[in-house]
Amino acid sequence: MTQAMFPNPVAHRGLHDRAEGYIENSASAFEAAIVGGFAIECDLQLTSDGVPVVFHDDDMKRLLGTDGLVADTTAAEITTSPLLGSAAGDCPQRFVDFLSQIGGRALLQIELKHQRDVAGTQLLARSAAEALKSYNGPVTVESFDPHLLTAIRQFGFTGLRGIITYDYADSDQNSHLTDDQRFTLRHLLHWHETQFDFISCDKNALQLPAITFWRALGKPVTAWTIRSQAEADAAAPFADQIVFEGFAPAAKSA
Repeated sequence: MTQAMFPNPVAHRGLHDRAEGYIENSASAFEAAIVGGFAIECDLQLTSDGVPVVFHDDDMKRLLGTDGLVADTTAAEITTSPLLGSAAGDCPQRFVDFLSQIGGRALLQIELKHQRDVAGTQLLARSAAEALKSYNGPVTVESFDPHLLTAIRQFGFTGLRGIITYDYADSDQNSHLTDDQRFTLRHLLHWHETQFDFISCDKNALQLPAITFWRALGKPVTAWTIRSQAEADAAAPFADQIVFEGFAPAAKSA
């Protein structure tokens, strides 16, 4: 399989290391990834005033030490709140500021986070698509939510789009999904709607029939989240690139 779509390992939420003061999804972690020659994976959430910000969690407790949901917080509030443990005092960035920082210096793998309602889904997709219209660097978008992939295309994003997936075997972990929905997601039966360009798959689900089927048809697969060279080597026969954290991978690990 070709690595043309993802030529370099992808730093999960940037090249972060809390012990060194580089916090996930921070400007410092992204800069470190660029210096290391890696692509960058990051996450987009939507604030209460409809602004996409680079942040992983739905709530702010773990990363900012404050109560409340990102969706109930304004962009001004979250982007002036320092990330816990950041040596540089980094705060979460607006998506447009993140794009300005990167400036085409690394391939981006941008995850659109699941939103709590249809309005939020549409607004996140539209806002991300609008921001990316003026961005000239290499970029891909991805999501666990097929509706976000479909929506961002409808709002004019013409770049590469990927579905994030895993085995969906734990019904407790996916209690918000019906059995039919889990079956559809596990087997990628949303293809007629999403028409994804690549797959980002949990490292423990790489041998699912749907993954091997689409990879055989030429859809690149990135494996997440790889945390050692041994895990990278184990994933190599089944994936075209890794999404990694916590170690320094070989230049081309898949």
